[in-house]
Amino acid sequence: MTIPPGLLPEGLRDRLPPEAAAQTRIVRALLDTIATHGYDLVSPPLVEFEEVLAGRLAAGRAQDLLRFVDPVSQRTLALRPDITIQVGRIAATQLAAAPRPLRLAYGGPVLKLRASQLAPAREIMQIGAELIGRDTVAAACEIVRVAVEALQAAGVTSITVDLTLPDLVETLAGRILPASRIAKLKALLDMKDAGGLIGEGFASWLPLLAATGPIGAAIEQLATFDHAGLLTSRIDGLTAIADAIGKAARVTIDPTERHGFEYQSWFGFSLFADGIPGEIGRGGSYAVVHPGGGEEVATGFSLYPDALLEAPVPANVATVFIPLGTLPAVAAELRANGHRTIAALDDHCDAQSLGCTHRLSGGEAVAV
Repeated sequence: MTIPPGLLPEGLRDRLPPEAAAQTRIVRALLDTIATHGYDLVSPPLVEFEEVLAGRLAAGRAQDLLRFVDPVSQRTLALRPDITIQVGRIAATQLAAAPRPLRLAYGGPVLKLRASQLAPAREIMQIGAELIGRDTVAAACEIVRVAVEALQAAGVTSITVDLTLPDLVETLAGRILPASRIAKLKALLDMKDAGGLIGEGFASWLPLLAATGPIGAAIEQLATFDHAGLLTSRIDGLTAIADAIGKAARVTIDPTERHGFEYQSWFGFSLFADGIPGEIGRGGSYAVVHPGGGEEVATGFSLYPDALLEAPVPANVATVFIPLGTLPAVAAELRANGHRTIAALDDHCDAQSLGCTHRLSGGEAVAV
């Protein structure tokens, strides 16, 4: 069967004007803001050896790899489903001797082997920052502040930061429950399954489901549940992070959230915004694996700017039609003043048909 010339594989799409321009504008705003905080840009390749990528993915994530055989090396290659693991590889190899903390930023497309009904896109943009060598409260405060500031620079308002404690269950039950029971308990808490908790004999953990929502009340619930004081340092850490965010964003807590936090250790967070469906980013503390098996602590975040395009796309800047015979210096001055210009190439070019908002007339930009 002949494939129609305009058909793309499932989960892939073209971005047309003005959406493509909006995407570029958003990506640039995010990366420029991250850079102002001292994060240096790295650009890993889209493709790596499959065994290297799979070795750094969390359990079960290797199924996200789209593989093919390299005709040059005859080795299996894979398209990256995540850039964070590539930044970890760079930090652990080429930049292993660089001073810590090491601040790195990145941006580029990633590709999943399969998508879901709720998230049908297989190719998405991923922008982020990684603070290698620190997973302290100070590092967490910086990372969250940078993520929120970057989103604000991209025009996002009414941001919510939802905090979680990925290792909460291990911290509280690591010495009293076997690994199989801990896995079951984590799954039930993640699903907010109160009936399942009672049925499995975990009724004493039900108060954790109530420790969810705006940070003030949720922190109090969490502290009350932690009667043994095992979570004191983590609660203090979440409070410090919320204080660092201040009024820049709403702060909530969901201490039992586990889905998507396979990498994270003591702290994780998700980012949401009014009017934009689903997550627009996530991050937290994690470990970078070094060659030979050693690990290095790190803290970072990833943003998914494609979600921001679900919001209304800002109108283009004024586009001025430049008639035939206009001196190039005149159009250059308009561009220097922030205008966009489209020059006529022949007598058939017309301002309206070319989508111009203005026309140069008598040395002035006049609305069409």
